[in-house]
Amino acid sequence: MSPTLALTMDLVARPSLTPEDAGCQALIGQRLAALGFTVEHLPFGDVSNLWAHRGSGRPLLVLAGHTDVVPPGPLSSWATPPFTPTLLDGFLCGRGVADMKGGLAAMVTAVEAFVAAYPDHQGTLAFLVTSDEEGSAIHGTRRVIEHLQQQGIVIDACLLGEPSSEERVGDCVKNGRRGSLNGTVKVLGKQGHIAHPQRALNPLHRFAPAMVELVNTSWDAGNVHFQPTSFQFSNLHAGTGTVNVIPGELTALFNFRFSSAITMEELKHRVAALFDKHGLDYDLTWEGYGHFLTASGSLVEAAEQAILEITGRPTQLSTTGGTSDGRFIAPTGAQVVELGLLSATIHQVDERVAVADLDLLHRIYLRLLERFLC
Repeated sequence: MSPTLALTMDLVARPSLTPEDAGCQALIGQRLAALGFTVEHLPFGDVSNLWAHRGSGRPLLVLAGHTDVVPPGPLSSWATPPFTPTLLDGFLCGRGVADMKGGLAAMVTAVEAFVAAYPDHQGTLAFLVTSDEEGSAIHGTRRVIEHLQQQGIVIDACLLGEPSSEERVGDCVKNGRRGSLNGTVKVLGKQGHIAHPQRALNPLHRFAPAMVELVNTSWDAGNVHFQPTSFQFSNLHAGTGTVNVIPGELTALFNFRFSSAITMEELKHRVAALFDKHGLDYDLTWEGYGHFLTASGSLVEAAEQAILEITGRPTQLSTTGGTSDGRFIAPTGAQVVELGLLSATIHQVDERVAVADLDLLHRIYLRLLERFLC
């Protein structure tokens, strides 16, 4: 059994449901300390965070990830117990094996091999690991970055081990992500008996035309780096639960995944103007974060070269999909890329990775470290 497979299984066996860490970071910290890393455990709120560093000077390359996982759902739906790592037909099965304990394990074993071969490597090598990526993301990477900035620590580059690959390991590297803007709108009406609509004001009826216009609006055309901005409703609630009452208010939750062709402020203004045009009596609140992009640079080049040399195939740079904790790291000025295992089964029942892919990712990470720090 390879060191990467063994470590992945050890991590998967720990039921670290967000924001729990279940001892994963202690295990990682012990292995890093044995390599000469200075290890700090940084608990904020109910979240466990680990910051470990080795070497000195620039560049500072951070390997980042998370130990928390999403709930497995009904255990009866799983072919094998989600927190009992199981080898089956060339695959390792278990919750979090792809997102992203396999990536973390490959990072740790790649660093072990790298330090053994290059004990006096240039620059500083660091790990930033949180247990809050799958949760609220308030007391995790965001807080650690604030702590590092207070210490005057400047990150030059950050590699996240998120599952970025699509069909084959290394076929896709995420070099940016779209921004995300969540909106919550409460549309006010007047409650009444459903048989006497003249005495009530139905917020569902008032909101429907605005809802249709929101869904059918083209917000931008995107650009060379990002897809066009997308819009989706996620929740819609109104009514008292009975069939004979016109509701007095409606609450809708929606989300923009937006490109660099438009700003959050522009989106907020256009939505408010649309609601005003439809004559709604409403209350609107927002929560969001901006996009990030590493269009080029030494980290992108190291990732591209490592993948080509190890797999024999070029990779594709992409900004599609969801987001990651890179959104908290990129604003510091750091280069940020995501490179990891296949995303095909993440957050699904029977999450799994090919055993061969774990060792392949280990080799890619090792070559990337050689390219970037040697």
